[in-house]
Amino acid sequence: MDNTQTFETNDAITTDQIGCHADLETIVARHRQTRWQKPIPEHTRLAADEALRWLREQGRDEVILDSFCGTGLSTQALTQKYPNAAVIGVDKSASRLGRHLPGPGCYRLLRAECEPFWRCLNEAGVPLSGHYLLYPNPWPKARQLKRRIHGHPAFPLIASLGGDIEIRSNWEIYIREFAKACKAIGISGAVDTVTPEVPLSLFERKYHERGQSLWRFRGQVIALQ
Repeated sequence: MDNTQTFETNDAITTDQIGCHADLETIVARHRQTRWQKPIPEHTRLAADEALRWLREQGRDEVILDSFCGTGLSTQALTQKYPNAAVIGVDKSASRLGRHLPGPGCYRLLRAECEPFWRCLNEAGVPLSGHYLLYPNPWPKARQLKRRIHGHPAFPLIASLGGDIEIRSNWEIYIREFAKACKAIGISGAVDTVTPEVPLSLFERKYHERGQSLWRFRGQVIALQ
């Protein structure tokens, strides 16, 4: 599943939903009761091994994960917010990562599929201090619920990794669905709007400049799954 947005298709949200999806709780409950066993792609396993080596070299207590990081602009920006942390950005697109302009800070960008990468970290016993999911593809049609992060069978792994969670979107329903799904897997938090002084990503900058509302959910794991 590719949850990174593209500039061509996500300028505005067109949806047939008027609120949270009616099947959300059923799907999340089913995923909580099963263990996601899809084989991990080799390139993702290798990226996870590289991440573990890099984290050992850095020797930092805090680990921040930037999932679906796109060009990595947000990953580098997060090093300014967390100067004592090791920050890892993950995206499945070599093209997007190839457009990254290196900057200062303790961070590493890796090409991998995010959901199996989460499983690799979880199996390795790596706890996160923070996990960012910035402007994922909203998959706005109701029939696309299972393609959203909170509709994916790997979703409960987010709680297993621990730490503070922050997700942002320009679609309110997506954030409210995510918050509802988080409550079901032991993550407590709140939904609000955000007006960034410095945009964390290119999408955030674009949506803000176009006057769109920017929504976020910030939460914390209260019961590891």
